[in-house]
Amino acid sequence: MTITPSSIFNDVEKIRENGPLVHNITNYVVMNTTANALLALGASPVMAHAVPEVKEMAGIAGALVINIGTLSDAWIEAMFMAAKKAEQRQIPIVIDPVGVGATQYRTKTARELIQSSGPSIIRGNGSEIMALCEQDIVTKGVDSTSASDQAIDSAKALAREFDCTVCITGKTDYIVSQETIIQVKNGHAMMPRVTGLGCTATAICGAFAAVNKNFEKAAAHAMAIMGIAGEMAAKNAQGPGTLQVNFIDALYQLSETHIKKLFKE
Repeated sequence: MTITPSSIFNDVEKIRENGPLVHNITNYVVMNTTANALLALGASPVMAHAVPEVKEMAGIAGALVINIGTLSDAWIEAMFMAAKKAEQRQIPIVIDPVGVGATQYRTKTARELIQSSGPSIIRGNGSEIMALCEQDIVTKGVDSTSASDQAIDSAKALAREFDCTVCITGKTDYIVSQETIIQVKNGHAMMPRVTGLGCTATAICGAFAAVNKNFEKAAAHAMAIMGIAGEMAAKNAQGPGTLQVNFIDALYQLSETHIKKLFKE
């Protein structure tokens, strides 16, 4: 399976035309960046984690994004409730196992959530994807200690077990399904210096999955857009702070010409 500038931009246009509602149960650190990125792309974000409303919100959303970055018992309850409703409605569920492997609480939550929810896409860094499969992998907080290519076998195992797409982000992004692997090589070295861009990538996967039910392509298109916008943002960035601002602007300004010029096949 391959992706092209035309296939990427076709999904961007669908997002801009349809403005899919992306329901995020995410962490305190990234809410603002995530919401602004989705808005700039053309999607409609909502951040809702209160137990009394998550089922209702998942009932009207085009995709559900669950990010375990800042866990609490109440939020975990909300995650399971929203996932059950999303599964009933057969809308995409995207899970970000932030920091899995760092603590038993976090690892247990991530594994149980994936086992119970039937995710469409799992997106994480190399260490997180490996920790989902292997009991003895310990991560360094939310930072990856493993390169993305080291996690390919783990991603294949997850894809087979849960019949889902697994997206490993890193210097090269790998989008893994039961049948194929897509590589996305766009991005900039400064991007890992901005907190929340990995979580933003997960939310962007949700927007693309809402308009493209081929979840492998949706995830690959999302990663291409993240990388291209990061490269555009870095051109005039003074450092991570201005990169973050420029990144939001790049998503808003993104055109088919940008994609054709910058996409690395």
